[in-house]
Amino acid sequence: MRRLRLFPAVLVAASLVLAGCGGDEEQSGENSPQEVAEGSTLDSTWPLTGLPVEGDDSAAQTHPVLVTKIDNTASSSPQVGLGSADMVVEELVEGGMTRLAAFYYSELPKVAGPVRSMRASDVGIVSPVKAAVVTSGAAAQTIARIQQAKIPFYGEGAEGTYRDDSRSAPYNLFANLTEVPPATRDHAESRPDDYLPWGEAKDLPKGVKAQTLAANFGNHTTNWKFEGGHYTNLNSFAAQGDEFAADSVLVLRVQVGLAGYRDPAGYPVPETKFEGKGEAMLFHDGQMVKGTWSKKGLEGPLTLSTKKGELTVPAGHTWIELVPAKDGQVTFK
Repeated sequence: MRRLRLFPAVLVAASLVLAGCGGDEEQSGENSPQEVAEGSTLDSTWPLTGLPVEGDDSAAQTHPVLVTKIDNTASSSPQVGLGSADMVVEELVEGGMTRLAAFYYSELPKVAGPVRSMRASDVGIVSPVKAAVVTSGAAAQTIARIQQAKIPFYGEGAEGTYRDDSRSAPYNLFANLTEVPPATRDHAESRPDDYLPWGEAKDLPKGVKAQTLAANFGNHTTNWKFEGGHYTNLNSFAAQGDEFAADSVLVLRVQVGLAGYRDPAGYPVPETKFEGKGEAMLFHDGQMVKGTWSKKGLEGPLTLSTKKGELTVPAGHTWIELVPAKDGQVTFK
C-alpha cells in the first residue's frame, strides 16, 4: 500500500453556493482534521472491515477515515470508487431516495463520486470513527450541526476536488482522495476504533435462509442477491468492475425525524436518528440472523445482540442499510 508523507493541518474555511439533492442551495466548506493522540497501539486488523493487515503495513494510517457522500440516483451513473471502499452506509434523503456514505481508510481511490451533499444524519454515521467528510456542501442548517459536532468536511474548491465536464451538474463533482486535505496534511498515526463488532462466521447463531433481500426506503429499493460468496447489488449505479462486493449486508431499522427545513423542490428533509436502539438483520453467507442494535449517543459505538448475547459481524466488507423503522420495508427470501 502506498503511504503518504503529510504536513501540518491548517484550519481553512470556505463557503460556496452549490447544487445539492434536487437542486438545493448549499454551502461547502473545509475545516481541519481533529488531532489524534500519538502512541496508540497499532492493531493488525482494519477498523472498517476487521480484516487482517497484509505484509509490513499497520492498521494506523497517516490520514483519518474519509467518508465521501455519493449520489445514488440514475443521474449518478456510473458511480466511481465504490470498489475501493471499506464500508458503505446507505441513508435516507428527501423524497424517499437515498445517498451513500462511502468509507475509505485502507485504500484511497484517485477518483470517487459523483460527490454530493451532507445531511444532519451524517453526524451519527461518521462520528464513531472521527471521520472527515468529502462533500459538495450542505444546507446552512446542516453546516451548523456538522461544525457543532466538530466534524471536518471538505467541499468543492478543496484540494483534490474537480468538475468532470463530460457530465452534467450537479452530478459532475469528483474527488481524488489521495489529494484532499486530510490525505495531504500531517495526521498522527492512530488506528480508529472498530466501526462494527467484528467476529468470525463460525460464531454466528443459526439463521434463516435469505438468498435475496430488498431494502425499501420509500421511493428507492436496494436489491441484493447472494451469489459467488458475496452479495451483489442488483440495481447498483456503480461502474462495471467498480462495484462494492459486500460480504455482509447489515440492515438497521432506524427512527427518522425532520431536519427542520425543506429542499428547493419542497420536500421536507429527513434526519435519521442514528442513536438509541432498534431491530437489526444481519445477512451473511445466504443466511439472515435477527437481532437488535444499540448506540449510545451520536458518537457512541454500534453494538449488536441477540437474545443469547452479543452478535458480531464476520470480518469483511459490509454494506449498512439504515432503513426507516416506520415507513421503510425489508423483505427477503
